[in-house]
This record gives sequence, C-alpha cells and structure tokens, in this order.
Amino acid sequence: MKQPTDLSYAPGPSGTLSPTFLRSDVVAAATWAFRAVGPEQAALRRAADQVRAATVGPVVHLRALIEFSNRCVQRCLYCGLRRDNAALQRYALEADDIVRLALEAARAGYATVVLQSGEDPSYTRETLARVVGRIKDAAPGLAVTLSVGERPRRDYAAWRAAGADRYLLKHETSDPVLYASLRPGRRLEQRLRCAEWLRDLGYEVGLGNIIGLPGQTEASLAGDLELLARFEPEMVGVGPFIPHPDTPLAGAAPGSADLTINFLALTRLLLPRVNLPATTALATLDRAARVEALRAGANVLMVNVGPAERRRLYAIYPDRDDGALTSLPEAARATCLGAQRRAISAWLAGLGRLADPVEREE
Repeated sequence: MKQPTDLSYAPGPSGTLSPTFLRSDVVAAATWAFRAVGPEQAALRRAADQVRAATVGPVVHLRALIEFSNRCVQRCLYCGLRRDNAALQRYALEADDIVRLALEAARAGYATVVLQSGEDPSYTRETLARVVGRIKDAAPGLAVTLSVGERPRRDYAAWRAAGADRYLLKHETSDPVLYASLRPGRRLEQRLRCAEWLRDLGYEVGLGNIIGLPGQTEASLAGDLELLARFEPEMVGVGPFIPHPDTPLAGAAPGSADLTINFLALTRLLLPRVNLPATTALATLDRAARVEALRAGANVLMVNVGPAERRRLYAIYPDRDDGALTSLPEAARATCLGAQRRAISAWLAGLGRLADPVEREE
C-alpha cells in the first residue's frame, strides 16, 4: 500500500514522520492510515508518539473510575446495560458510598475521579449535585468528571455549579443514520447538542467513538475525525466494539485492536494536546494493546476503584478489564489503593512513562 505523497508528514530519510502537519492532511490520510500495517503502521504510531512527547510529555494521567449504577433507560443495541437486558443483575450505589469511594481515591493520590453510570434518572439533578458538592468540599483539589449520559441543560448547569470539572459524552459514531439504528429513539444531533451545552457551561468535554460497529464504514470513521477537529474536545475515548452475548448484536464480529490504535494515533496527530486514554475496551479485546496504545499517543489510564463485586455487573461488554493491572483483595481495597497506584506507576516507569504526581497520600 502506498502512503499519500502530498502530505506534509510524509516519511523522511529516517523513516519517521514529521510532527508538523495540517489537520486537513490528517483527515485526507484517514483511509491510508486506517489500513496501515507493518512499517507504515509503525511510522504512523511513532509519529503520534512523537507528537505526544512534544506536547503533553511523558506523564500518564491515572483516573479513578467509580461506576455507581448499571441501570439504564436506553436500549443501545451494542451495550450490555441496555434496559431490555433482563439477564443483568442491576445495582445502584448510595450517595454516601459514592462520596466515600471518591475520597478514598483522593487519599490514595488520584487527582481525578470519574463518576460513571448508565442513564439512570433515579439519580436526580439535586442528588448528583449534592454528591459532587460533598466531594469538592472534602477534597477541593480533586477534579470530578461526570459521565451519566444525556440530561437536560439545567442538570449540567447544576452539577457545574456544584463543582464538576469535566464531562464524558462519547458520540459513538458521527454517522447519523448508523447512530439512529444503534440507539433506538435517539438522534446524533441530540447528543451533540448536549456536548455543546457542556462546552458552553465551562466543562472540559470528552467525546469518543466505537471502532468496528456493524455497518460502520471508513467514510464514517473519517467523519469521526472531522467531528473531532470541529469540536476540539479536551478528551477523546477510542475503543473497539466488543459484542455482548445479551444484546441484539451478540453475533457480530468484534472491532479490530489494530484499527483502534491506528485511529487513536490519528487523533493524537489531529489534536496534539488532547487527553487520550488507552481504553479498558481496548485492553479487554487484547491485553497487549494497552502498551501499544501508550506507544501510539495515549496518555491516560482509567483505573476502576469501585467495589469488586459491582465491577463485573457493569457489563457494557463481557470480561471487562478494570485497568488496575494488579488484583486487589476487596477487604483491603480501601487501605491498598495507594499501593495499587504505586504498582501502576512502577509499571509505567518500565515503559519510560511517568504517572501523574501524587498530591494526597496517607
């Protein structure tokens, strides 16, 4: 396969790609990059890693993830949390437990906590505002990220006023027809309107897409890059499609780890300063892919710090990786989170990377 010759980041004599390029070049090169293998793939990922090193440096940000409810009113065809999945045992943590887990993560040295759930309306605007406010009162330096789906603008405003810093709202796919077919009753324009509200309210916003969805084309993947270029989110989550056995897409083929990492590398080239996770979905599909993602532009790891007995029930896809890299006995979880974090830091050091600085540690 020939790489396009009209790009400003074409390979030089050393075989590396120059980090000086135009966004239009990245989108134009999308089809080539999606298919890149062998030396071309290595050059693409090396270029993304060079840009990552030059713009955001060696630090990998560790985010403490708390999945506080697996209840969801939506019927997304690809997700194991869909409301029609009667086989799933449902759970929802009490507000006091969410706050406790967040503060345990803060004491262990995490600088950011991510509160994530299905679209569960039982957590009202007032309930989540109180949760966020209590966390910020007790740990003012802890950044709070929310990821609870599409809600009215007034909900987002209340949570921002309570102290929420960031919001993750993956757009899933930029193809409106594919989006509507996979999320019955929902439209892409609604999703993107929520993202615009979040931006207007002062949140740092995360978007993201799923690679390998049934019916997805290279044109729709290129559209994802164009959407990201227009919106310029602060974070982008790129993960492969993993079929869940209790969904309508149970028999579909999974997405490709290679294509996911190639897309991640393109995203780094497109948005040099963006925060890019080596996603749990990628590590679930291929355990070695976490390292490959970190070598292709990724600079974030999500670490699940919630109760072990609940993690397996947050089954958006089966056999999920929890991002911890080490097993942790539940009885010792609260006292060992710091040790777990240090183990991840040591693992990153072996890759020549640094975990974000520990600010609070007992």
